[in-house]
Amino acid sequence: MASSSSAPLRVLTGITPSGTPHLGNYVGSIRHSVRQSVAPGVESFFFLADYHALIKVQEPALIQRSTLEIAASWLACGLDPERVTFYRQSDIAEITELTWFLTCVTGKGVLNRAHAYKAQLDKNVAKGEDPDSDVTAGLFMYPVLMGADILMFNAHKVPVGRDQVQHIEMARDMAQRFNHQYGEHFTLPDAEIDDAVATLPGLDGRKMSKSYGNTIALFAPRAQLQKQIASIVTDSRAPGEPKDTEGSALFQIYQAFASAEETETLRKAYVDGIGWGDAKQMLFERIDREVAPLRARYDELMNNPAEIERILLIGAEKARKLSRPFMTELRHAVGLRNLAAGRDKGGARKAAKVAKPSFKQYRERDGLFYFKLLDASGAALLQSRGFASPQEAGRAIAALQQQRGAALTALADQLEPVGTEELSAANAALEALAEATTATSGS
Repeated sequence: MASSSSAPLRVLTGITPSGTPHLGNYVGSIRHSVRQSVAPGVESFFFLADYHALIKVQEPALIQRSTLEIAASWLACGLDPERVTFYRQSDIAEITELTWFLTCVTGKGVLNRAHAYKAQLDKNVAKGEDPDSDVTAGLFMYPVLMGADILMFNAHKVPVGRDQVQHIEMARDMAQRFNHQYGEHFTLPDAEIDDAVATLPGLDGRKMSKSYGNTIALFAPRAQLQKQIASIVTDSRAPGEPKDTEGSALFQIYQAFASAEETETLRKAYVDGIGWGDAKQMLFERIDREVAPLRARYDELMNNPAEIERILLIGAEKARKLSRPFMTELRHAVGLRNLAAGRDKGGARKAAKVAKPSFKQYRERDGLFYFKLLDASGAALLQSRGFASPQEAGRAIAALQQQRGAALTALADQLEPVGTEELSAANAALEALAEATTATSGS
């Protein structure tokens, strides 16, 4: 089994369900992210940011419909829930709890500088209104919730557009403040910007965006797709007149789907004076060739919302196997602890000290973090492999303490090979440790 010394790179992608996906979403995010999700050495997390959607959308039916459409779109485009962790944000209760922890270490001045908040203030001032008019606490706290999304799973990389880099920087700031106050728990995330990913122009030549109303629906029926492509704005040059590829929305959209050879063929056709109707037909056929099989899968999923719900709940359970023990660790770090564990201070009655199994966590010269499970006499029962950070080692310990035998099996690749007898002894020690903890808390 692979050692944790070569721990995978964690990449986390958030998807806000705030509308029907269009070709710009596909080219600018979905297609590239799905391809990257199966890259070797990468552990991918994808979540539907439905809490974030509530900031802008107050129509319950629209939230539900959009969540269904977005989930179906990503699955239809090849996102494999067996190979990634695909979940709905609102199914992970620990995210909202972590949001409060981070709120308590985040300076208001940091949030004052958030681009979305400042843009709304500037808009209000320009209209002569109160600066905070229509500014909800949700909009103001948006960066903290995003920070919790990222830090909950200690993501190393977060793919974002350049306009979102500030949020990753804020998440780093929150992580640093928390780590400074309570010890090293969070990995500092980095923004991942891929300039090779295309930004698609819309029907009018501006960036394809729902806010401009210039989109081409990703999974529109074939006839509707053809009609939308036919409405792309072009100049007045007639068939036979050479045409410029520079600044041509039609050409740029084609290039985003076509191979280098196909693109060169259309470029030559522009020089030779292809008619706009023929060029649009070429674009339609090229897009439909790629999208048609995806559309069939999308329609199948949309007609079976129970299947999407099942996939998301399985993904949520996979995610919570990480979030639950990590939140236990964080609660302990901030002082939300068993009160009985501290009764031996301040003259309170001291509980009798009874030797019990324990964990020993340490760092080796190789820079990795390890732990051992010791029995009551101090003999080692279990030895971990190396972890890249103390947080990862801590989460493995928390899982063993909570799940015991089940965790021994689930974490087998993170433990040095041990025989049946050793596993049995380790499981017995974990049970004894759980009983001792329960007895202490109940005394």
